[in-house]
This record gives sequence, C-alpha cells and structure tokens, in this order.
Amino acid sequence: MSTPPSAWPGTTDAVVTTFAREVREGLSGRPRRIPPRYLYDELGSSLFEAICRLPWYPITRAEKRLLATHAAAISWIAGRPLTIVELGCGTGEKLEILVDAFGARVPELRVVLIDVSAMALARSTRLLGARGVGEVVSCQDTYEGGLARASSTWPSSGARLVLLLGSNIGNLEPGEAAAFLESIRGALRPGDHLLLGADLVKPAAVFEQAYDDPLGVTAAFNRNLLVRMNRELGADFNLDAFSHQAFWNAGERRVEMHLASRWRQEVRIPAAAATFTFEAGDGIWTESSYKYTPEVIDALAARAGFAPGEMWIDEVDRFALCLLTAKGAERPPIG
Repeated sequence: MSTPPSAWPGTTDAVVTTFAREVREGLSGRPRRIPPRYLYDELGSSLFEAICRLPWYPITRAEKRLLATHAAAISWIAGRPLTIVELGCGTGEKLEILVDAFGARVPELRVVLIDVSAMALARSTRLLGARGVGEVVSCQDTYEGGLARASSTWPSSGARLVLLLGSNIGNLEPGEAAAFLESIRGALRPGDHLLLGADLVKPAAVFEQAYDDPLGVTAAFNRNLLVRMNRELGADFNLDAFSHQAFWNAGERRVEMHLASRWRQEVRIPAAAATFTFEAGDGIWTESSYKYTPEVIDALAARAGFAPGEMWIDEVDRFALCLLTAKGAERPPIG
C-alpha cells in the first residue's frame, strides 16, 4: 500500500504577484516576451495534452516509443532504492512507463513531481498512487524552485534520477539550458542520473504543421495566455485582435511562437499597473522551442558535468532520449 501523497502547495497571491511583475517586465521590453510557463494554467495544460495527441505533433509519440523500448535498461542502470524527480510531469503517462519497468519493486520508489500546473500534479499523483509507488510528493513550482526544494529533502541513501522529458529543455535559451543542466548536476551525487528528452532538427514543414496545426489547437493554446491574463490580472485583451504565429528560425535552430496584434490597440493590465500600446503587427513572443543535434546534446551535457551516456534516437520522428550520468563515478554497463 502506498503512503498518502504529500504536497507543497503554491501560494496564489504570490503566484499572481510574480505573474504580474513578469508580464509588466516582459511587455515593457523589446522584443516583448512572456515566459512560456504561463501558458500552462488548467486550460492551457488541457490544450497541450490535446496537442500531444495530434497527428502533426510527433514529440510525445516518439518519446513514448523510446521509453517503452528502453525502460527496463533505464530502471536497471538507475539503481535501488531510487528517488525520481520529474520536472514537468504533465499527465504522468511517461513516468508510468518507467514505473512499470520496476515490476514488484515499485514500493521502493520515491517520486517527486514538479509542475506549474496543479491539474497535472493531481493527475500524475493519482496515476502513480494506483501503480503502488511507495511515496509521491507533489510540488507546484517552477523547475528551478521545485528542484531546489526537492534536493533539500533527498534521502540520505539511495540513487537519484531526474527526468527532464518532452524536450522541455528546448523552451530555455541556450545559455539558460546550460545553466539549468548545471543546476541539475549540482543537485545530484556522482553516479546519479538525468534522463533527458530532446527534439532533433528536421525539415521545416514538419515543425510548421506541429506548431500551427490544421485544427487550430496550438493557436488556442497560445491565445489562452491572453485569457489567463484577463482572468488573473484583470487585463482587457481582445482575443480576436491577436493572431497565432509560429515559424521555424533555421539560423537559431528554434521554432518561435508569437501572438501578433491585428491592428493598433491599447491593452490595460491593472494587476501589473500598466497600459501597453500595440501597433498592427506588434507581437508577444510566447515560446521558443529549440531543436538539437546529437553533437550539441553531447556538448551541452559535458559542459554541465555529465559523462557521456546512452543516447537512443527515434529515427522515424527524429527524437533523442539520453541517459546521462553525473561525473565522478563509473557507470555500470547495461546487463
């Protein structure tokens, strides 16, 4: 029998205050940008789940195939007893694939779930509880904040495995990605592991359909940010006045998502104590999704303090799953 899940609940007032501050700062700059984590309120998380099931969005399917194929090897290498920390748990379906590979030893697992979405945390917690995981802790926080809190409560013994899946690393600017991997390495001991999922470079047409799908689900996901600002910050964004734009920036190896103003307008955001003027064509940059090559992944991991590890690539949809080892101890071969 699993123990009841514990939680580190977010403080609503603090979240709104931070949201308002980052919106004010982001819309005051050039280019105007809002951190992509704010796309994931309850509705945004549901829309993203729908995106993951679209035929034009291959990331989730490819990663699940790789996990299903290599879960047993990952489980064996990771060690026992084991604490798993998942950064961005989503629906919990990917972690479920790994948990199932532990078989009868699932009660030995301790899992820490970190996500900005309360809905994602609740769903993942229920899923893992049904699987008999020994302990499940949920943390509604950013990756950085959640990882700091998780590392302050590491058990004194046992192995550690951090999961950063779904190519979430791609939402970070290159310098930020390097620094974040270094912070993950800092939370681990030598011989602990990071399981990293990263989308690879592929033809522009694939990205264009994935991020601007024919059903308009991704457009709804993007424009929901305006809905959230209206609801939580008292803003008066007119949804019809902004269009979804997504394109492949080959020079930077990233897909960019923007919300572009259709005409000149003023938008008031009372919680941010600000009013912003948008000219026709002015945009809000809402997300970058960087894509990688295997060589870039290896270099990024090495710079952060990880030894070369397993890299499994889905050749159909060009996605990489990498099991990296914190430097300082020998890594056992796959049995």
